Amino acid sequence: MLDKVDPFIGTAATDLPRAHGLAATWWWPKPQVGNTHPGATSPLGMVSACAYSGAYPTGYGRYAKNTEGVPEEMFDRHQASGFTHFQQSGTGAIRKYYNYVRVTPMVQPLDDLGQSWPLEDERAEAGYYAANLDTGVRCEITVGEKVAVHRYTFPDHHSARVVIDLSCGGLAIDLGRTVPLRAQAESMGHGRAQGTVVMEGIPLSVHIEVDSPGWRQMLWYDRRLIPGGTRLDFDSIRHTTLRPFGMLFMGPTRAGQTIEVRMGFSLRGCDQARQNLERECGTGVSAFETVRDKTQDRWRDHLGRVRVDGGTDNRRTVMATALYHSLIKPCIADDESPNWPDPGPYAFDICTMWDIYKTQMPLLSAIAPDRYADMLESLIRVCEEEGNFPIGYRMARGADRFFRQASALAHTALADVQALRRPGIDWTWALVHMVDDLRRMYGEDFWEHGVVHPITHTLDLSYAHHCTAKVARALNDHRLAADLERRSRDWVNAFDPKTGLLRDSEFYEGGKWNYSFRLMHDMAGRIALAGGDAAFSFMLDRFFGYGAAPVKQPGRCPDPVEMATGYALNRFEGLNNEPDMEVPWAYHYSGRPDRTAEIVNSALTWQFGTGPGGLPGNDDSGGLSAWYVWASLGLFPVAGQNMFLVNAPAFERAAIQVEGGEFVIETSGHRESPIGVDGADRDPAPQYVQSATLNGRPLHATHLNAADVHQGGRLHLRLGPEPSTWGHGIRPPSLSDSHPKEQR
Repeated sequence: MLDKVDPFIGTAATDLPRAHGLAATWWWPKPQVGNTHPGATSPLGMVSACAYSGAYPTGYGRYAKNTEGVPEEMFDRHQASGFTHFQQSGTGAIRKYYNYVRVTPMVQPLDDLGQSWPLEDERAEAGYYAANLDTGVRCEITVGEKVAVHRYTFPDHHSARVVIDLSCGGLAIDLGRTVPLRAQAESMGHGRAQGTVVMEGIPLSVHIEVDSPGWRQMLWYDRRLIPGGTRLDFDSIRHTTLRPFGMLFMGPTRAGQTIEVRMGFSLRGCDQARQNLERECGTGVSAFETVRDKTQDRWRDHLGRVRVDGGTDNRRTVMATALYHSLIKPCIADDESPNWPDPGPYAFDICTMWDIYKTQMPLLSAIAPDRYADMLESLIRVCEEEGNFPIGYRMARGADRFFRQASALAHTALADVQALRRPGIDWTWALVHMVDDLRRMYGEDFWEHGVVHPITHTLDLSYAHHCTAKVARALNDHRLAADLERRSRDWVNAFDPKTGLLRDSEFYEGGKWNYSFRLMHDMAGRIALAGGDAAFSFMLDRFFGYGAAPVKQPGRCPDPVEMATGYALNRFEGLNNEPDMEVPWAYHYSGRPDRTAEIVNSALTWQFGTGPGGLPGNDDSGGLSAWYVWASLGLFPVAGQNMFLVNAPAFERAAIQVEGGEFVIETSGHRESPIGVDGADRDPAPQYVQSATLNGRPLHATHLNAADVHQGGRLHLRLGPEPSTWGHGIRPPSLSDSHPKEQR
């Protein structure tokens, strides 16, 4: 997988072949851009590094702030004013966070700091990024888990320099800049320096070593050198009083001479930043290739946990890159919490759980269970220290919890992990926080009235009660479990029985149709409310555009009328956004897995491709890419229900490295299907599951218990060109089943 990763996928505006068939009827309300960056990253590591232009939303690239349609260009070229650290991956409205500690190699005067220069010959691979500045400097960056190493190759020059700006943060858009509250910088001599800046309430420390024999080093303030100065302290900084500051290393270079900059980071002070640097880079020696090799080995290990056989070259590139994007976030840093003093994991850049809880979190649970458990342990500690389970959690204190998006999503992840009986989490303590959190924010009204607006929070909270009840029952607190389960049945209050859809309300980035078919804990009751299998399937057919004409996607700066017309279609958002990303699998519950096969096949064909424009919308920390991984494997996790739904895979054979060994999905009768960038000019015929076996035994249901996957095994799917009766008789379990059906 490693050699097929292309970090540039998703970095530019969507540029996919014109869709045919079903995909041509899906309407995209959100920005048509992946919002990824090609910078150096480590699997779930704390640090990333990339060229910095100030563009939205990662700091890399050319685009201005965008919330819908084709993104507007902020610059007419790829450019950079230096190289920053800590970037988001694929998010939407990030505004001002991150892009700290800018490093700029220069052959110009310090007065030119902040100017941007064109980028040329960009290259990227997992753990490595390189580009030329048109000033003649070749720039290379690699990162470890808590370190970054820069290598600059200079032209012949009498006064080259490496400038480190500690005052820089955020984006070059309106209200996009991050200004430190307090800061300290120290020049320690012998190529060493360190500093701490408090950004958004979080102290970020860096220890720096520059391999530049014979060069001078100085502090600078307001683009003026401070000869002989060894320390700068700023006790209180405001936007109006901020002047740039940092440290500088300067000296002559021969053509082709390289300068290495090693940086260790910590959220617990400069001493720990130095220790992190020494642990990953050693002391006093060149570390670039060592760190690069170690990070590449980590990527090789993580990417090797999913293997596929078959598929076109383009499809394998998209698959490998999707897996790569799924493993960048969240950032998990051991012993780095700035908010509590105890050792243990600290997870941030969960941005946001609304985007990732259905797809990316179950993927991490399957292939990186130890790190996933660390993330959940960190979330429990956040709840303990800060009073709630956040919907999103960044490297910032007390801000942007994203409660408007959703409620109580951590409960889904915790219920899944508890059902797998994984060690390492104090479940009694976790249950205390799960129950308390159910009554925060919108939960209080739900507790009292059984319904709350925005109406989607009624679905969230009823589902969270169900998930918490499962944990309570596992801990033998049956009285609590019964009460929670009773409240979980209030999902019905969210629906209008006259229409079979959600009641009128406000909806976050969608409409009532986008949210009306989510995979709940009582799909049997949900389908009965809609009028039965046929009526429910008919509504889904309308939602997915069966028989509908192709639609026109929003262009640049779409006006309100154009957007309102699109929303009025009441149509699937086509993986351009998250509200309905699990809905293709809703057909499984009404006995029509053939429809799932058709929709997923169309999405895999037309909604993803190679090249910078290869994503249909924001990757959102890997949530979208993880959807692609699961859909290609022929599995879909039902978050919170300890269950996978089964569909025809995109590859002839795949294997997932899980706790119990290896889970293999193999097929017979598989036919290779192109993706749009392979030259497909029509909707390729889907394949349908004809029959299935699990570990050699017939599987008549369209679902698996998650434990069957996580303990390893072999799923064999016999595929064919026509729908079959497979899966029509046994439906996935629901809360209202009087006698839950056996899975096999």
